[in-house]
Amino acid sequence: MKQKKVPLRKCIATGEMKPKKELIRIVRAPEGGVFLDPTGKKNGRGAYLTNSEDAFSEAKKKDLISKHLKVEVKEEDYDRLIEERGEVRFS
Repeated sequence: MKQKKVPLRKCIATGEMKPKKELIRIVRAPEGGVFLDPTGKKNGRGAYLTNSEDAFSEAKKKDLISKHLKVEVKEEDYDRLIEERGEVRFS
């Protein structure tokens, strides 16, 4: 029997290719806000980050989420995403 292909995605902070389930998806909603998408299936433009403090702080320092999602992300939004990151559980 053939093995299933594992979908890979690239972390915007580290540049590493990892299985989709190991990364956290951040979504730009049609209204313009950004939020975490633990399911990986919500509508909207998405970017992937490794679930680590280093990756999130690098994204905040270089404002990577704003660049990839083409929306203004404020410092409070980065802080909220970092806080919510700790609550995300992998399936």
